[in-house]
Amino acid sequence: MNFKKSRALIQNPMTHAADHPISKSYACGAGSQPLLGRCIGEMLDRSAAVYPNHDALIVRHQNKRYTYRQLRDEVELAARGLLRLGVKKGDRVGIWATNCAEWVVLQFATAKVGAILVNINPANRAFELEYVLRQSECQTLFLGEGFRDCDYIETLRGVLEIPSTEFAPGARENLRSEKLPHLGNVVFLGVRRQPGWMYAWRDLLEMAEEVPDQDLRTRESMLQFDDPINLQYTSGTTGMPKGATLTHHNIVNNANFIAAAMKFTAEDRLCIPVPFYHCFGMVLANMVCVISGAAMVIPAAFFDPLETLRAAAEEHCTALHGVPTMFIAELEHPEFARFDLTRLRTGIMAGSPCPIEVMKRVVREMHLREMTIAYGLTEASPVITQTTTDDPIDLRVTTVGKPLPHTEVKIIDVATGEVVPLGTPGELCARGYMVMKGYYRSSEATRAAITEDGWLHTGDLATMDAHGYVKITGRAKDVIIRGGENIYPREVEEFLFTCPGISDVQVVGVPDLKYGEQVVAWIKLEENARLAAEDIQKFCAGRIAAYKVPKHIKFVDSFPLTVTGKIQKFRMREISIQELKLEDAAKIETA
Repeated sequence: MNFKKSRALIQNPMTHAADHPISKSYACGAGSQPLLGRCIGEMLDRSAAVYPNHDALIVRHQNKRYTYRQLRDEVELAARGLLRLGVKKGDRVGIWATNCAEWVVLQFATAKVGAILVNINPANRAFELEYVLRQSECQTLFLGEGFRDCDYIETLRGVLEIPSTEFAPGARENLRSEKLPHLGNVVFLGVRRQPGWMYAWRDLLEMAEEVPDQDLRTRESMLQFDDPINLQYTSGTTGMPKGATLTHHNIVNNANFIAAAMKFTAEDRLCIPVPFYHCFGMVLANMVCVISGAAMVIPAAFFDPLETLRAAAEEHCTALHGVPTMFIAELEHPEFARFDLTRLRTGIMAGSPCPIEVMKRVVREMHLREMTIAYGLTEASPVITQTTTDDPIDLRVTTVGKPLPHTEVKIIDVATGEVVPLGTPGELCARGYMVMKGYYRSSEATRAAITEDGWLHTGDLATMDAHGYVKITGRAKDVIIRGGENIYPREVEEFLFTCPGISDVQVVGVPDLKYGEQVVAWIKLEENARLAAEDIQKFCAGRIAAYKVPKHIKFVDSFPLTVTGKIQKFRMREISIQELKLEDAAKIETA
């Protein structure tokens, strides 16, 4: 075999596709950069050493600004506080908060002590919070003030069954709960007075002064880049959320290649309106910036289109991230025209399928001429494919790009598992450094997701062209993606089953012009039950996250079934689209 030719075939999937008469849907991202054998904390240390006086973190709603040297110092102070709390390598440390400076500090402080950060959705309510804390065996929890109408202290108090009068100092040493036996420490990130069974953030920083710097250095010396460092609770089609276990290696390298696709440097300033609890915020934003020495600009505690526009303009941002719903809200804001966005250059649109016309407007009206689209899932740390700034605009608005470096992608026949010919739809599978270690305490689910030879099943349907570009065509799973939030029908179904009067329930997603998808519940009532749609929505309010509450409810006597008695959810979706007159929304072309 000609060595030069074989080397080209390995490095360039386009050559591979063109040189063979029967080309299969397989590509491997060419990697001129080697993988990094580094821990997350090391990447922060590097940027602090190389760019000590560069802006690192700007949190506008808290009026906090850090250079890279200052951020590193704050991270190490918090890390020593964690040591003082008794946090060991491998311990689970949860954070339940909206975007704030402390979130970023904890992301890197936990990494420096080798604790596993458990990301908790700010929209979670008691039902979901208890599940995540119990399933992760979380030992320390940091929590903020709350989100929308959910008071975090009162919600946690209810879960722990602690009397509302308990403010006694010292009670924190006796924090014990039968429901959550592993939870031993709770730290409040807010500004109001916290109950006696919680520490305050300032307590953590004060305790840190008792811990010598050498203790932190010793702990860091014990860390390996393959150690698990993050638990991301993600969707599934059966049961409750599963904790995808990610390592330093997963996150550092994925962020490094994402940064390269955007040509990110220390001169960039990224506006981050996406939530930190999600991989979009934690990896594609925070970690990408730290690896590059770029500035993280946080407009608000949670997404606000006006504050995002204001931050992008006033902080001279060069990049902006978001899900399509966010960009639509920004473009349609009545004050959009008054902001100077001409410094914007690049960013990422991801989280849910992007309408092609929206992408074109973002490029044209927001000056994001080098905007990229990324595709992936939490289990892949998360990006699998991404367009680059050099890709022609037609590919950046109609595809999700090619595999990132050192990433294999194949598209298989769902029935046979065989790789399909180019242009043929099938399930997208990925293999490489970015695949998670597995689902925490769920070996059966891990085996179902990852094959023995390392291929991760995404559950998404896609096609691949002769140059390795991928287009997502649908989802093999039933996951509903509403405004970038993954909703798994089974969880909503299980919750609705607890509503008195409901005999059976099936949940599907339908297209929505604003959010991408909305939740529809088909409900069969018990005999003699008298429930209206409003009663069911009222039952959900405050018990599950608002974005999971069904927008549409259909009462039925039966469900569409196959001849073998299986529920036909695709048929339910078709009927719902027709009855709700959503045909136009269903026709919107997405990348």
